[in-house]
Amino acid sequence: MSRQTFGLLAMAAVLGACQTQQQEVGGMRPQAIETAQKRGSFDLSCPAATAQVLSNEMVQTNSGGPMMWNIPPQRAEYSVGVEGCGKRATYYVICAVGGTGCVATGTDNTVQSNN
Repeated sequence: MSRQTFGLLAMAAVLGACQTQQQEVGGMRPQAIETAQKRGSFDLSCPAATAQVLSNEMVQTNSGGPMMWNIPPQRAEYSVGVEGCGKRATYYVICAVGGTGCVATGTDNTVQSNN
């Protein structure tokens, strides 16, 4: 195999992996929004609160060499804004790839009133 052919195959593999990660982040997005909306609705005391993704990224786990214990799973991380009833809050939502759900934590845990 020539160096040029090998280089093209390697580049295609890298680009394919990036697309897969983007698809995983996109696939978990609805669950991340729902998780933040439920948490925000409770924190804001507002059942009508709505949520929107402000940013997202896929976090890679670094390999720890031959000892692979206690390595966290690959995960998608979202910053989600929730607004309703004149208040708003921002949440950091983490969804593990292959997991069964997402977790929303308050980035500041300060609810802002629009009054």
